[in-house]
Amino acid sequence: MFQSEFDTAARRINDGAMVCALVGQGISRSLTPPMHEREAAMAGLDHTYLVLDVPASESATTDLGRLLDRAQQVGLRGLNVTHPFKQRVLAHLDALSPGAERLGAVNTVVFDDGRRIGHNTDWSGFARNFDLGFGDDSETPVPRSTVVQFGAGGAGAAVAYAMLTRSVRRFHLVDADPQRARSLAASLQPLFPATELTSGGTDNAEIWIAAADGLVHATPIGMADHPGTAVPACLLRRDLWVAEVVYRPVVTELIANARAAGARTLTGDGMAVHQAVDALRLFTGLEPDAGRMTRHIGDLIAAESAAVLRSA
Repeated sequence: MFQSEFDTAARRINDGAMVCALVGQGISRSLTPPMHEREAAMAGLDHTYLVLDVPASESATTDLGRLLDRAQQVGLRGLNVTHPFKQRVLAHLDALSPGAERLGAVNTVVFDDGRRIGHNTDWSGFARNFDLGFGDDSETPVPRSTVVQFGAGGAGAAVAYAMLTRSVRRFHLVDADPQRARSLAASLQPLFPATELTSGGTDNAEIWIAAADGLVHATPIGMADHPGTAVPACLLRRDLWVAEVVYRPVVTELIANARAAGARTLTGDGMAVHQAVDALRLFTGLEPDAGRMTRHIGDLIAAESAAVLRSA
């Protein structure tokens, strides 16, 4: 598997380029590779970023350890890891950053002197986006005494961890699978003993939303391939801020409904940018320009949208 991609990597490395790759399922249209390559080029770095898209039929049986072996042997600088491998990759690493260890999930692997170091930039990317848009680095910080989050999966765990580092007093996790929400709350509670963590299913979410300052959405619902909204529009109101992790489209149905209700909103493209900023820094040792990368992703999303309109 991926012989062609590894052959390309070997040629580019022989040419003096730095090569990284994204590993996951259903990622052929990811905007991460062009975003990394554009920013690296602006910094004067010859960088190739490949996509290793594992077929859904093979994701459960993929030998992830062998895949990492090949990437390391060819000379890749590192890998970004996405669904469904963020937890499975842990067994094949030599060390973890503090955030990755606490979350039990890795989305960035750096090959360093023969060692494989796992990091998690999902949580730091969301945290930075939150700080700039809603938090202490924004012009008007939002209240965050009580926050409700929809989604307790892989992205949800990283986002919940990020929110809990931002002095939330009461945090309620909602998931279509209540047991998953309970498990995540139980794993996070010891790390944040001063915060009251609760969890449940979607059946009584409206009670929690009614008492909340803000709502975080961390499910796939709202993505281009999963249209709709996990949160009924009737539950949104002017004094409830809404933060989204989905960024394709940038204005999801949830964001549109929240804006119609007069609520402050935070779109998911900022998280995509800042997790990429952190990953690119780990790969290169350089300081990426976050503002420039924001423009990169804006241009890429606009081009993608224009292509869809042309083909319609």
